[in-house]
Amino acid sequence: MFDIKNIYEPKNIKELLDLMDTCSNPTIIAGGTDVLIKLRHGSLKEAELISIRSLEEFNEIKLLDDETISIGALASFSKIFRNEIINNTIPILAEGSVSMGGPQIRNMATIGGNICNGAVSADSVPSLFALNAHLKLINSNGERIVPITDFYLGPGKVKLEKNEVLTNILINKEDYLNKKGCYIKFSNRKAMDISMLGVAVVCEFDHNKFEDLRIALGVAAPTPIRCYETENFAKGKILTPEMLNQIGELAVSASKPRDSWRGSKEFRQHLIANLTKRAIDKLYRN
Repeated sequence: MFDIKNIYEPKNIKELLDLMDTCSNPTIIAGGTDVLIKLRHGSLKEAELISIRSLEEFNEIKLLDDETISIGALASFSKIFRNEIINNTIPILAEGSVSMGGPQIRNMATIGGNICNGAVSADSVPSLFALNAHLKLINSNGERIVPITDFYLGPGKVKLEKNEVLTNILINKEDYLNKKGCYIKFSNRKAMDISMLGVAVVCEFDHNKFEDLRIALGVAAPTPIRCYETENFAKGKILTPEMLNQIGELAVSASKPRDSWRGSKEFRQHLIANLTKRAIDKLYRN
């Protein structure tokens, strides 16, 4: 039996923010693929669910006037990987989206929920880290925009302030223009499985020299991470087999994987090195 005190369906943002302020235990629900599991496990007590499914302004994917990509927090993974803007500008996010769950889950699960759940295995997050994405958050006191890399506190913990709601994911033009991206997910099963390790790489090459390199890892530490020291080491250098091996080793040193029933720490370290190298090599050859 789910411990639900009330369910509300605000018709606009003002109603949503009013409910967030007046409810004693507000819980946003969109696709419900994470919230319902928490309810079933008893981790939400006397939940006051606020469904935002009808707020269409949170469901848009569009290019703003300055060519910033804006992704509404309600956009489902199916919508994202089929979207023309996403596939033409940041196909790395489409790769992450289509790797998430099965078709039924992708039709329901939202990118905002995937981010705010704080799961280190979230398939959308490494790509968003590598794209330098920013999050637009609102409450009745106003709005703020924060880098996604500053949003994670620990497993299942994110920096949402009191009664705050994620509305949009923003990716600036300079962070995707002339860049190539690749996301590689490793899991025990080929489909419908949680990531054992996720590697997202965004590159820009000048012939065989790194103009830009960004590496993000999922399930390689208590939170998703960027490998900043690795990136700074590679920028401006020529891509060679030796350089590629050094990048793989440095990516491992930036990580803090742990042992779990899905895979050992040593196996995850092996994956970090090899999947990072594989992603960079793929981007260079394409």
